[in-house]
Amino acid sequence: MPKYVIEREIPGAGNLTAEQLKGISQTSCGVLNKMGPQMQWVHSYVTTNKIYCIYNAPNEEMVREHAMQGGFPANSVSKVSMIIDPTTAE
Repeated sequence: MPKYVIEREIPGAGNLTAEQLKGISQTSCGVLNKMGPQMQWVHSYVTTNKIYCIYNAPNEEMVREHAMQGGFPANSVSKVSMIIDPTTAE
């Protein structure tokens, strides 16, 4: 299944409390449950003013639909073409 990186511009994201992040996570999971099992949230990285999310999904349209239903920005959605890590150097 294709993997996507979603960039969400959220001013002050790095200052969100654990409780606020829990609420965002619950909203995301609720939308995913309604959309069905064909889409999976892998994890997210929270930075100062952005959240970068990694999703497995059949296509970009489903990623954008999830964002719309959840009320999340999806400023950039990029399909991952390859994953590399330190073992790539071996």
